Amino acid sequence: MQSRLRVHGHPIQPMLVTFPFGLFVCATLFDLFDLAGGPTFLGEVGYWTAVAALVAAALAGMAGMVDLWDVPAGATRRTAISFNLANLVMAALFVVTCLVRADAPGRGASGALLATELTALAVGAFGVFLGTHLVRRFDREHVEPGTLDALGAVAGSTVEISRQRA
Repeated sequence: MQSRLRVHGHPIQPMLVTFPFGLFVCATLFDLFDLAGGPTFLGEVGYWTAVAALVAAALAGMAGMVDLWDVPAGATRRTAISFNLANLVMAALFVVTCLVRADAPGRGASGALLATELTALAVGAFGVFLGTHLVRRFDREHVEPGTLDALGAVAGSTVEISRQRA
């Protein structure tokens, strides 16, 4: 199965997923430092970082739905659906934290909101695990340069060329 959305032969959705997850991690770290006694602006930065992550998550989710269209039925489809659901749950938990903080002074997080964010990141980490499993399953024929698998492909083509010359 090939992804419908590709750039130079690489699927777009796995690339897009890294942005919201990374931004969610940064937002959680800003909130952690804010609660640990850091400067008060860190709560505001954490809030807006989470908002940016939600926008990125929406884009990644749309790309995921396009890719899910072509996944064949069976274990692979169940894994792809679980991957998308994990990302959705992570984003939904951050939506809740953003909605609670929207009217708060300084938009700082509380201990309960930080716990919600950490739970969301744990769900997201499971989604990352499922996503790497899917990428490896779908891109077996694509060999990345610089990996040991690429050396096997080069060695195989070199042997084939030397056989043709003989």
